[in-house]
Amino acid sequence: MTHEERRRAGFKDRTRLDAARDRLLDAVSPHGRTERLSLARADGRTIATAVDAPRPVPGYDRAAMDGYAVRAADTFGASDRSPATLREAGHAEAGDGVGPNEAVRVHTGSELPAGADSVVMIEHADPVGGDVEVFDAVTEGENVGPVGEDVGEGQRLYDPGHDLRPSDLGLLKSVGVDEVEVYERPTVGVVPTGEELVQYDPDPGEVIETNGLTVSSLVGRWGGDPTYREVVTDDRAALRTAIQRDLTKDLIVTTGGSSVGERDLLPEVVDDLGEVLVHGVALKPGHPVALGVVEETPVLMLPGYPVACIVNAVQFLRPALRAAAGRDFDPPPTRPATLTRKISSDVGERTFVRVRTESSDEASGDAGDPDGGAGGDAPDLAATPTRASGSGVLSSVSLADGWVVVPESREGIDAGEVVDVEFWEWSQ
Repeated sequence: MTHEERRRAGFKDRTRLDAARDRLLDAVSPHGRTERLSLARADGRTIATAVDAPRPVPGYDRAAMDGYAVRAADTFGASDRSPATLREAGHAEAGDGVGPNEAVRVHTGSELPAGADSVVMIEHADPVGGDVEVFDAVTEGENVGPVGEDVGEGQRLYDPGHDLRPSDLGLLKSVGVDEVEVYERPTVGVVPTGEELVQYDPDPGEVIETNGLTVSSLVGRWGGDPTYREVVTDDRAALRTAIQRDLTKDLIVTTGGSSVGERDLLPEVVDDLGEVLVHGVALKPGHPVALGVVEETPVLMLPGYPVACIVNAVQFLRPALRAAAGRDFDPPPTRPATLTRKISSDVGERTFVRVRTESSDEASGDAGDPDGGAGGDAPDLAATPTRASGSGVLSSVSLADGWVVVPESREGIDAGEVVDVEFWEWSQ
């Protein structure tokens, strides 16, 4: 389709968001590249090969309590009125073992001495001279952590695709793993476009470039390796060169120039070099998004309005990055909230409404439930739509806490309804 044909067609037929995302993800293949990293560098990275425990934790039977290691049979019948009297035979740290009718002092985590099969808690025993009086009988294995209680030898810990967390790193170290094989971070070329863009000190008619910085930061947060390019002007040859330069990347993301105006040339350039899969999506803000592929490299053409750019980055770039890294798609975290003002939207279009959140008590000015709840089954959070809602008002998203998604089937949401607030900026 020529540029003039695109202009005349406009966006009369917009692709539903889910269908557009599916088309994009069909064009994204996991890059498959891996690297081995020390645990200190592996936080947040994605496991590439299954990890099994090379050794058990604990690697020995250990005392689960401070007290005395004993043979359970020697405490049979012990009580406050009739304690069992055992000879104190030393301390576990000294390597002393336990014989018949003997007790050895142990601390939590101590290796269970040879001959012992249980531990009497310190509060249930009293040393008397060279003996120990036991006031509570124990059974075999009581207060003992056996070999492999935490992790068994050969136990599967993580499958490929698992995103490593700090607690995972601690577990891996405990079983003797020092390095892990992870997927490399997907590489992303971030190309801001627009002849009006400057980096600093704009003159009248010029605009400071922010989308490229924002998108590059999101790429890094979402596990990618961004290359933030210089601004490319609205010129077919320059745009063509910029796209071709980054075909070695796993993904290319452009900002601006994705609509159907005189200077919106990117869809045509991408179509000449490869194929435009989607142009125009039924979402608000940000319907003038385009998705394509050039020489097997997915190209995401995000709108130039800052809020529209961010909305589309969350909906398309984040899942594409996860797919390229071999990670499953997961939605951002949400919390239920009571809507304080009505939201308007159009049927057939998925709408993302920026909101501020506060406790329900603060929103109503009420003292609320003394236990901290909002009362009954009502959410303890209130969501208030921001006053500024234009797709070019960057402060409306940077000062918001999240957004409420109005599905295509609804024509707005009334005040007082319970909604889910997506905290998209905290997603990984």
